[in-house]
Amino acid sequence: QVQLVESGGGLVQAGDSLRLSCAALKRTYGPKAMGWFRQAPGKEREFVATLRWHDDDTYYDDSVKGRFTISGDKAKDTVWLQMNSLEPEDTAVYYCAATLYYSTDYTQSENYDYWGQGTQVTVSS
Repeated sequence: QVQLVESGGGLVQAGDSLRLSCAALKRTYGPKAMGWFRQAPGKEREFVATLRWHDDDTYYDDSVKGRFTISGDKAKDTVWLQMNSLEPEDTAVYYCAATLYYSTDYTQSENYDYWGQGTQVTVSS
């Protein structure tokens, strides 16, 4: 079992930045991808960004392109989400996810095996 631990959420104003972190407590579990999803109140969980471990390729939802950056450290099984120019619409619980399997589409939540507990990000206007 892989446990993912997130940190870095908080309350900020529009235009501010936050950096979320996600670390896997079990070493050498060899994820194929790690990503971030978010869920706002009354909405379904949605894809934010993902990092494909074997070639360092990244994917972003259009709503965060140019503002958010996902990065990772394979040696530490850790992934970060740098969020700049935050908007009130970014307010949500952010979840880290990881998968041990190859997939053709890491933007889909069902293709991830492990999830963190979530960290709240609130952006005030």
